[in-house]
Amino acid sequence: MNALHTTPAAAPQISLIGAQQNDLLRALSREDLLALFGDLELVTLPEGKHLFDFGDAVEYTYFPTNAIVSLQYVMEDGATTEIAVVGREGVVGVALHPTERASYAAVVQTAGYGYRLKTSVLREVFYTGGPLAQQLMRYTSAMFAQLAQSVAGSRHTSIEQKLCRWLLERLDRSLSNELKVTQEMIANMLGVRRESITGAAGKLAQEGLITYRRGLVTVLDRDGMERRAGSCYQGRVGNSATAAQRYAA
Repeated sequence: MNALHTTPAAAPQISLIGAQQNDLLRALSREDLLALFGDLELVTLPEGKHLFDFGDAVEYTYFPTNAIVSLQYVMEDGATTEIAVVGREGVVGVALHPTERASYAAVVQTAGYGYRLKTSVLREVFYTGGPLAQQLMRYTSAMFAQLAQSVAGSRHTSIEQKLCRWLLERLDRSLSNELKVTQEMIANMLGVRRESITGAAGKLAQEGLITYRRGLVTVLDRDGMERRAGSCYQGRVGNSATAAQRYAA
């Protein structure tokens, strides 16, 4: 009997429309984006996937489209605290030195897709200059500005305000007003007790800002959530090129 031979599945095809779902890639001209097509790869980003961990050599740079990635600092005892979140507006894993190691873990929190580029290729593109290098520098400046505001704000805000900011940051990068998250996940990312999140979520629900059932938060009043979050929340994620220019100016 002849052995059965199967044809390997074809790799997902990249396209201009698909790549332009990421704001940084959309900011490039058609010609500059097409020039990357030989090195870009469309990949599935399942929930819970570690793109890299603390101390890893960063092999790929990721440009999410509809996936959301949590950047987490790992403590000596193994506990993790979220330091930033990245979605369609940004990029994950920019390592510009060949010996550079990851100083945080990058974990997919909301499943979706993204485009990845080998960091060796990214370094070549960056050091030759051009539009992508400019966008990366602007985005990095914007990210540092956001981190600074978040850190400063978190020292002077309540648990309810922190929870509002955390939910809004994901809502900005989501295609709906529903977020699949658990109270345990939120507590771990914010570095607080789960009971604190339970109480804070209950208050927000009483105020008519959200509804919560096991594993699913629905935001009912976006404007009210923003007012409740206060100054520690940056505002809606728009085109990251525009936002980055504002911060880097």
